[in-house]
Amino acid sequence: MAPPRALIFDCDGTLADTMPSHYRAWVATLTPLGANFTEEQFYAMGGWPTQRVAEWMVREHQMAVAVDVITREKEVRFEQMLYMIEPVEAVMAIAQQGRGRQPMAVATGGMRRICEAILRHLGCIEWFDTIVCCEDVLRHKPAPDIFLEAARRLDVLPAECLVYEDTNPGIEAAQAAGMAVIDVRGMGSSSK
Repeated sequence: MAPPRALIFDCDGTLADTMPSHYRAWVATLTPLGANFTEEQFYAMGGWPTQRVAEWMVREHQMAVAVDVITREKEVRFEQMLYMIEPVEAVMAIAQQGRGRQPMAVATGGMRRICEAILRHLGCIEWFDTIVCCEDVLRHKPAPDIFLEAARRLDVLPAECLVYEDTNPGIEAAQAAGMAVIDVRGMGSSSK
């Protein structure tokens, strides 16, 4: 295989070890509403936007709470935990090495405001040529749309991209986009 022309990184669980904080924010939001959200369920939904998870929870638990209310509250709780987030050092080292040498993007199921706050906290936001978030595509992981949009913005063919991901839906999305993918689980991320 030829060396990739562009690198695409997921954010949560890939560049940043955020998954435990996301889970804590979900539990703190849902428990007072009487909804149980197991770690197994949470990690199975890796790569899903917050609103999609909230929609699933409302349906699954027949909750009489608006999806937007749950989404907003969960994100506020998560933002309060930003100071706790650490980089996934092995993946950040790869991104730092590629910085300025080849096109690089972040492609995340997260919201732009949150993703940018995480990248600013880690001191790497300027490393990336573009950031593609859940607001930028109609279909989310495991659909390939977010990775295809990142390739389009980087002006490279999908087959020329190498994706770094930490969830099954994200890996499926990268493969569906026709991109090579590296599963970063085991590289220091706490994703399961």
